[in-house]
Order: sequence, then structure tokens, then C-alpha cells
Amino acid sequence: MKAIVTVMLKPGVLDPQGKAIAHALGTLGFAGVNDVRAGKVIELELTETDPVRARAQAEDMARKLLANTVIESFRVQVDG
Repeated sequence: MKAIVTVMLKPGVLDPQGKAIAHALGTLGFAGVNDVRAGKVIELELTETDPVRARAQAEDMARKLLANTVIESFRVQVDG
């Protein structure tokens, strides 16, 4: 079963990578981009077959390793 963990900086946390991307997009002529937030996507292939348990495992992994929960939030999507 695949679990997808998306990790993003929490609102209000400075995102220098997002600012650099927004600036680069502007210099490339892409107008109308007001703000960019950069994050990461982690795909996990789990042996668990129960979607509820797979989600719980992925959330536990995110809390313990994949996200710094002080400054980052995360969401988990499980695909059967």
C-alpha cells in the first residue's frame, strides 16, 4: 500500500527556498505569482494492507522523522 506524506512549513515560518523560487519565476517572466511555499513529498511503499493502519503508520513516521513538527505540518494520503 502506498502512503504519500506531504510536508510543508507552517504558516508564518520564513521560507527562503520559496522566496528564491518566486524571485526566479519573476525574472523568467512569470507574472502574477504573489507567494511560493516549498515543501517535500515522500512516497512510502508499505506492506500494511489495512488503509487505517497504513495511515497510522505513516503519520507516526512523519511525527518521529519525516517532519519537524515544531515548524512543519504534514498530511498523509493512503492509496490502496
